[in-house]
Amino acid sequence: MTDQTTPSRRYWLGGKRAAEQDRFFRDALDPLGWKVGDDEQWDAGWYTGMPDPAQFKKVSPERKLNHYPGNNALTVKSRLHDTLLAVRDRVAQSFGTAATSRLAFFPRVYSMPEDYHDLQQTALSHPEKRWILKPKNASKGKGIRVLRDAADTPLEANWMVQEYLANPHTIRGHKYVLRLYVLVASIQPLRLYLYHQGFAKLASEPYDPNDMDNPFSQLTNPDINALNTSAEIPVEFIDLHRYRQWLREQGHDDERLFAQIHDLVTLTVIGATDAIRRRTAQVGADPQGCYELLGLDCMVDDALKPWILECNLSPSLGICAEPENGGLVEAEVKGGLVKDMVSLVGIDNPAVAARSAEVARRGVAAELARDAQDEEARAGGFLRLFPSAEPERYLPFFTLPSLADMHLADGLAGQPLLRPVLTAWQVSEVLDEDQLALYATHTGRYYRLNDSAALIWLLATEGFDPDAIVDQLSRAGEASGTDAEPRPDRQELRRHVWDCLSEWCREGLLRQRGAQDDGALVPVEVASDASVAPSCQPMRLACGGRQWILHTDSAPALSRLSALLYRQLTPLQEGDDTARSPRLEVLRDAPGYTLAAEGRVLASRLTLAELGPQVLAYLARQAPSSEQLVIDAGLLTTPQGAAVICLFPPDTGDAQAMLRQFARTFRVTRGLRLDALTLSHGEPLGLPIALDGRNGCLDDSEPEGSMPESVQVRGVILMRHHPEALDGADGELMAPDADDSELSILDALGALLPSSFTVGGKPLSGATVTALSEWLSRCERLTLHVASDSQADRRTTEAQGEPADVSLSESLERRVSELLGQRTASARGKAEQAELPG
Repeated sequence: MTDQTTPSRRYWLGGKRAAEQDRFFRDALDPLGWKVGDDEQWDAGWYTGMPDPAQFKKVSPERKLNHYPGNNALTVKSRLHDTLLAVRDRVAQSFGTAATSRLAFFPRVYSMPEDYHDLQQTALSHPEKRWILKPKNASKGKGIRVLRDAADTPLEANWMVQEYLANPHTIRGHKYVLRLYVLVASIQPLRLYLYHQGFAKLASEPYDPNDMDNPFSQLTNPDINALNTSAEIPVEFIDLHRYRQWLREQGHDDERLFAQIHDLVTLTVIGATDAIRRRTAQVGADPQGCYELLGLDCMVDDALKPWILECNLSPSLGICAEPENGGLVEAEVKGGLVKDMVSLVGIDNPAVAARSAEVARRGVAAELARDAQDEEARAGGFLRLFPSAEPERYLPFFTLPSLADMHLADGLAGQPLLRPVLTAWQVSEVLDEDQLALYATHTGRYYRLNDSAALIWLLATEGFDPDAIVDQLSRAGEASGTDAEPRPDRQELRRHVWDCLSEWCREGLLRQRGAQDDGALVPVEVASDASVAPSCQPMRLACGGRQWILHTDSAPALSRLSALLYRQLTPLQEGDDTARSPRLEVLRDAPGYTLAAEGRVLASRLTLAELGPQVLAYLARQAPSSEQLVIDAGLLTTPQGAAVICLFPPDTGDAQAMLRQFARTFRVTRGLRLDALTLSHGEPLGLPIALDGRNGCLDDSEPEGSMPESVQVRGVILMRHHPEALDGADGELMAPDADDSELSILDALGALLPSSFTVGGKPLSGATVTALSEWLSRCERLTLHVASDSQADRRTTEAQGEPADVSLSESLERRVSELLGQRTASARGKAEQAELPG
């Protein structure tokens, strides 16, 4: 330990920090005589988040900072998936499925907007799958929610969708996630540790696969569950020692589980090593002056298999749980974690850190091994994962281990290990006499090689391992040299060869040769969970006496529109004349979808969920001809030809639930075409009412007969948000004040006009507005109050994607029925009961 009286040793606490994040770092250094510094005067930097790149130029073995440049290959959620996917694809090319089976621990991720259409195709092909929406670079559970429908995925670039693991292992019926603390003590060579303690973080309510909208059941983040005021224990942490003991008591093999976890952690960090090393070199940071503490979250499924969910930068070191719910143990674990980390990386002993850096620079195998053993001796509660007792289990998962990695593995093994042999991959060679160039077929990059690099390339692709290439070049140099010329330095030559090969492997031009290789180039196969989209045949779309030919290149779009417009959309028959029908096109775009008609773009950047409503709005606006208007609103009709216009706010679950109730008695559709002069009689367009989620449309049945061709409009109902809309005694929705159920002419007119259009979707003329006002004066006008969004959320279960049943007050249902000359559903039920015999 350093002399506690030594002056001027200072630590810098920076970033998006809170006192709780710094507490244990200060507790570890203050007793050693350290003082608080700033961003200019510091010997140890403790930064929450990522510092300015300029700070990395200041690091050294005696001046350490708690981050590596390039760590976002692990800590940005979408980048983590890309990192692991790249490892899996590369290893599959060299070593086959036996090796990649060890990498089957990460759920599929779709990054927006580039993966949007792959996501929709996968969701169409696998309707049983569920999805979770996450911000790409956020913490503390911000923005995370489970999606009922992948079509609701936003297109913005800060979002990603992860396949939802719906079969979690539970503790007392509660879902949990394991928080593991991972320390990258050195990146060159790689030395990786896992802390012996951590936590199982529990959700505050029992797991229910049908309660997908309940964050307290589905999510385990303590910041989210702390908001659950109804839970007896909102935030509960169980330390890993107790967790493992509980597993054993339940008859589970905890050793097997944690062996899988150790493998998962090691392979994950190995996958990011290239990105970290490259970025560290680019910013000019001394890799011996950096280290990284990560908070890795993994879920355990009901087969006791671990899955990595995310890897957190600057993991929270605050105390989340109450003392009686694990908070005391949480403080003990986190305090010990930081104290052991400070000792392991040598913050409290700069002489040890400097000596370790010098050993790394010399690269002598025996010295590297002794240094790693000395580091392990001061590791406290940290367990070294890499290099492991069997380094050859992990070396194939590097693009190419660095020379320092190999020397350290040699030293720990006590003998030189086999060097990897490389093969060409994703590259074409271009020869011109004695000159060589390389073309990367996957990136389009072009490389001109000098004579030395060309010779290294040719030897590597002929099957020489890196050290054998060094031997060949060394002998060639000695044979061509003279007494006046110095012989090439073998150590420098070795570093040069390994550096060249490492760079080509990182670029994807070379990969390790494995059992899959027969000496020929292996083609790259793009991994995708989405099925190949079937060809989409043009469809005939009819509405209001007009026809279009619908063209799309998206199977998910066609499936969604077919479910919504099943009455209007029909397959083209052989021999159909399509020349006179205009084209309506739904095109996959980047991002989302573009809707176009007759060569004109109507809307772009549409999500799949937005596509149906846009098509419905377009069809309604195209329905009127001259001297006609269309009211694009809900329409309640009877087979006898009576109708009521129903204007409703589309953004509440209760509005849809109430329309379902109306549909028990009346036909409920969308759109009405009227003569601009008479107004009272009109033609229903018969368009469906789109529902949220994958449920298609409301018009799924035909109560008591088919749609009449002409209807007489007898009234207007306006559904309004009202903060005081309450549940009645029997769960009925009603207006808070009976007098408020009448709707004024001006209010009715103001509600109708935004939904009313003439030919070409143009607004109404002044004369038509006057006629509409006079017509409203002769109509019944009713107001139906619906709950605000928060009230609707409290009243809506939406189990299996279906809104909860919401009843209309019997008096209101009776009044609407009287308007339409129809008996209510409740009245019919009573009459039928009275007719039952006995």
